[in-house]
Amino acid sequence: MSEGKVTVHIKYKDVEQTFSGSVDDVWVGVNKFFSEMIPALEVARKIVLTVDFQSLIENCKDIIAVAPEGAALLIPKAKLTDSETVSLHLLAIHIGYKLGLLDSDSVSKEELRVKLGKSGKITSTRLGELFREGWVTKTGEDNYKITTIGIKSLQREVLPRIRAKI
Repeated sequence: MSEGKVTVHIKYKDVEQTFSGSVDDVWVGVNKFFSEMIPALEVARKIVLTVDFQSLIENCKDIIAVAPEGAALLIPKAKLTDSETVSLHLLAIHIGYKLGLLDSDSVSKEELRVKLGKSGKITSTRLGELFREGWVTKTGEDNYKITTIGIKSLQREVLPRIRAKI
């Protein structure tokens, strides 16, 4: 029984390499490629902001919910600040979009105003504050969505504070 030929093509940014041959030869080549690239990948990983989605969902359990109809808060708004309410709605929309339950990861200011239950001026002020902090960004359609920095900040600072309230 002869060993089959394997071909593996790897592309990382401007670097491309194709390995062909026996399984053992290709395995050695691929490992060598990554051992040379790993130091660069490790350095980059230290500054690239990422979100552990599974951990995020666990952190949000019993605080927010997502259904095909939209995002919802599971705790009374009276226990939250206006900024927390807006941030949590944007987070729930983001999670719903990532899970494929919602069609968009952004929402209009008017929809947020309704969820917040406050005036348009208060909603605009809170969105402006969150925008300046880098937690929220405005999309091309004049909608708002949470940023990766916003998600990480919520996860690190806000969610533990909210858990302590409930």
